[in-house]
Amino acid sequence: MRGSCERSGEDEEQKEEEAMAACGRLSGVPEAVQGAEADWDSDWEMEGTHGLGELVRDTLYLRSCRAHSVVPVSCFLRQGSTQELNLRHRGLGPQGARALASSLSSNPYVKRLDLRDNGLCGAGAEALAGALSKSSSIRAVDLSENQLGVAGAQALCAAFTINRAVQKIQLSGNGLEEQAAQYLAEILLAHTDLKSLDLSYNQLNEQAGETLGPALAENTGLTELNVSWNHLRGPGAVAFARGLEANIFLKVLDISYNGFGDPGASAVGEALKANNVLEELNMSNNRISAMGALSLGLGLRVNQTLRILVSRNPMRSEGCFGLLKSVQDNPASALELLDFSDIQVNAEFDGLASSVRGILPELCIKTGACRVEYKKELLPVFRPALPASVPK
Repeated sequence: MRGSCERSGEDEEQKEEEAMAACGRLSGVPEAVQGAEADWDSDWEMEGTHGLGELVRDTLYLRSCRAHSVVPVSCFLRQGSTQELNLRHRGLGPQGARALASSLSSNPYVKRLDLRDNGLCGAGAEALAGALSKSSSIRAVDLSENQLGVAGAQALCAAFTINRAVQKIQLSGNGLEEQAAQYLAEILLAHTDLKSLDLSYNQLNEQAGETLGPALAENTGLTELNVSWNHLRGPGAVAFARGLEANIFLKVLDISYNGFGDPGASAVGEALKANNVLEELNMSNNRISAMGALSLGLGLRVNQTLRILVSRNPMRSEGCFGLLKSVQDNPASALELLDFSDIQVNAEFDGLASSVRGILPELCIKTGACRVEYKKELLPVFRPALPASVPK
């Protein structure tokens, strides 16, 4: 749900009453607090145990909503003392974000904040940035699909650089382009406690890859990175792959649905020769031909840590054969899953697959004709995400 939170006067009053009712009717409220909010609802009673801290927090939020002329979000009042605050698809908009920010900065309970698809835009992100820079409890933030743009990215990256408590950041689907890459690079360089970063479904292009690559090389701490569904290609893809070569922390990388092509595949192959940390790599739909697959295979011939390789590309049976042959030539290979789904392979490949299974009996090979199940659970970055319209 996107758009403004403003409503007609009658609808607004009705929703305000519903929001406050969801929090329960508070009894025993100090008179000073009651007086300040008398025109909202002076007859609240307690529903279960509701401490003074929660009361003050809710009062601040309601007061802030009134100041910004927005309808309070009732589920915030219900979830405000839980570890996960899920407000996705609530249509908060910039004004709703401003109202929420005042309560978040002092909330000691919330560890996971989900504001996906709220039309926050740059202004809303700037309002939240102040709260996020001060929060000592929030560990994971999902701000995907909020049209953040460069201004929003700049504000949020500055906040996350100051507050290193946040360990997981999701910024998928925000139209982030090359101008935002410099701020994202700052996070990679400065936020050493960040473990997971999702930049998928943006518009990070060749120039962005040239900016992010060196930052990835210098990053210390990130273990999961998702840059799928972007426009990383050409020299930008090569620069990004060189960053992977020097990185010594990243374990899971999703670069699918970009435009790495054969030059990018060759650069990733070189990276895999030196990288002894990466465990899972998804590089499907990157326009990699059989020639590019052979270059990628040079890395598999010596790599000893990669467990999962997903490479659904137009490389035909020849490319699949070259990759599998590289695995066969590497007695120290750690591969458990080689995913060539949707690629039709020939009898020659099937014969090689039988031979490789004799060396690596635990290796699961998926092809267009062989859709076997991989028993070990994939890490979160590889799990299919719920559609944006379906709340958790």
